[in-house]
Amino acid sequence: MTDAAPASYRAPLWSRLDEVDRWAAVAWALDAGVCGVGGRLAEQPADLADLDDVVDRVAAAWDPRVAARLRRFAEVEDGVWVWTQDADGLFHRGVLRGPWRYDASPAAHEHDLAHVRPCTWSPGPVEPPGNVLATFARGGRNFQRINT
Repeated sequence: MTDAAPASYRAPLWSRLDEVDRWAAVAWALDAGVCGVGGRLAEQPADLADLDDVVDRVAAAWDPRVAARLRRFAEVEDGVWVWTQDADGLFHRGVLRGPWRYDASPAAHEHDLAHVRPCTWSPGPVEPPGNVLATFARGGRNFQRINT
């Protein structure tokens, strides 16, 4: 008997800001070993690990829906699979390996992926199952659970 695959999530790694190069953001996240969501802040939070404070700041700076998405991303359990797609249309699977944190680095700000979690990405592209393809085919910029 084999164990079932862990829960899977679509992680487009795209900013809600159209001026941010989405493919550069994906490449940066893969290289940096992180999975992230947008919602960068103009002012760096004093405590980069205080989720409640940062969620409140994101709600004020963006809107409550962006803040709710951040909280869902931060609260997903370790060990889940995340899927993203690169500029060549190839898929990469990662495994979340740690807690959320606010990344105040210039690169994270540039790519609007300031809300990150450590992620072990596959060393190269991976052939995705049909449910992953269907989820990405619907489009969107949100981190969301993939139905199995």
